[in-house]
Parts: sequence; C-alpha cells; structure tokens
Amino acid sequence: MILHRLAPFALLMLAACGASETNPPTDPAAPINTPEAEVPAPPAPPPGVGSIMPGSGPQTFVGLWAANRGWCANPQGAERPIEISTTRFEGYENSCGILSVSQVADGYEAGLACSAEGQTSRERVRMKVQGDAMRLTWLNRNSAVVSLVRCPTPGETEPSS
Repeated sequence: MILHRLAPFALLMLAACGASETNPPTDPAAPINTPEAEVPAPPAPPPGVGSIMPGSGPQTFVGLWAANRGWCANPQGAERPIEISTTRFEGYENSCGILSVSQVADGYEAGLACSAEGQTSRERVRMKVQGDAMRLTWLNRNSAVVSLVRCPTPGETEPSS
C-alpha cells in the first residue's frame, strides 16, 4: 500500500533527474569533453633520435642471426642462431623481453629484461645492421661486440658468397 502511494513520487523524481536524457541502449554515449579526459600527445624525441615501442619496431634486426652461417641449420644447442623479434630476444639458454627500442645514429638500442639459467638481469644492446650482417654491442658488458650473419628464412635460398 505504501509502495502504491510512492510510485507517482518516484516517477517525478526520475523525470527531475533528467532520466529522459538517458541514451537508449543501442545509442553510444556522447564523448566526455573535460580536460581530464583528453589524452596528452607524447613528447617529441630530440632531433636525430627516434623512439619506438616493442611490437612496432624496425624490421632490419628481426629474424634469425648466428655467429657462424653454419649454425643457421641448428635448431638446438649452443651453436644455434638467436631469434630476434620486435618483442623478444631469444638465444641459447637465455630469453629476453624487449622493454624498449630507440633509434640511434648507427642503428637501434634495446633495453632487455632477461632470464638465463635461473637468474634475471637487465641488459642493453645496440644493433647495427648492414645488409645481412649485424654488429651486436652489449652495452652492459664493457661494450663487447659480436658479429652476426642473418640466417635465411625457411624456403629462402642461401645468399651466394
């Protein structure tokens, strides 16, 4: 009986609250136009230096790379190629996620989060690719340099020497 008396009052309250302005379920809501809702533009990199995020990086360093071209056919073991994608850096007994990639004057620098033989570490590498050769510099290891050759992708013929 009390609910019956309150029903007209409830309808008046809904009407007063702007219930008639509610979108039907099939219509999208209007965008929120407030300073808090605006997405700031990312800062511009310094002149001559670009920055990219994993997953959208340059394709020059993506692929299979080996210290010796004969290792390209080895799927396992110490003498096998490393595999580099825009998000991963996989080698023998180590696995790294690429946290960041930045373009520098002579190639790309990558920040890595690695796991090897039960240990974790952070590494920085510089990758400079010219044709089918890469100069890989381990910046956290006294700038140790490793020369690598690109392995052919499956179905691709070996480049002639």
